[in-house]
Amino acid sequence: MTEDRPAVPIEILLVEDDPGNVLLTQEALSESKYTIVIHDVADGVAAMAFLRRMPPYANAVRPDLVLLDLNLPKKDGREVLKEIKADPDLRSIPVVVLTTSGAEADVLRSYDLHANAYMQKPLDMDQFVDVIQTFDEFFLNVVRLPQR
Repeated sequence: MTEDRPAVPIEILLVEDDPGNVLLTQEALSESKYTIVIHDVADGVAAMAFLRRMPPYANAVRPDLVLLDLNLPKKDGREVLKEIKADPDLRSIPVVVLTTSGAEADVLRSYDLHANAYMQKPLDMDQFVDVIQTFDEFFLNVVRLPQR
C-alpha cells in the first residue's frame, strides 16, 4: 500500500438496479489507486435497510459515500435521497446521484433534496467508464469525505 492511500478501504454503497451498470462501476473503480469496497443494492427499500442496518444488513458498514440512481424499483432514488438527508444519523453521508436522466427537473429536485453532486450516466459504455473514473479522481482524490 502506498503512502497516499488511506489505511482503511473506502466503502461505497451503490444503489443501482441495472446489473450491467453495477459491473461497469465495479470494473471502473477497480482501477482506482485506493482500496474501494462496493456494496450494491438494487432498490430503494434495500438501500434504506442497508443504511439503517436493518435485516438482512444488520452488520453493514456505514458507507463513506452513496452512489444513487434515481429510477429504482420499490422506492425511487428521490425518496431515498430525501430520507437520507432528513435523517440526522445519515445526512452527513455524501450522496452522488448517478442517473441516465438529464432532465433539468431531476437535477433541480436532487439538489433541492441536498444531493452532493449530480452525474448523468452516458449510454456509451466507454463514456460511462470515463464518468466513473472522473468520479473516482474527484471524490476519492480531491474531496475530503467525513470519517465514519
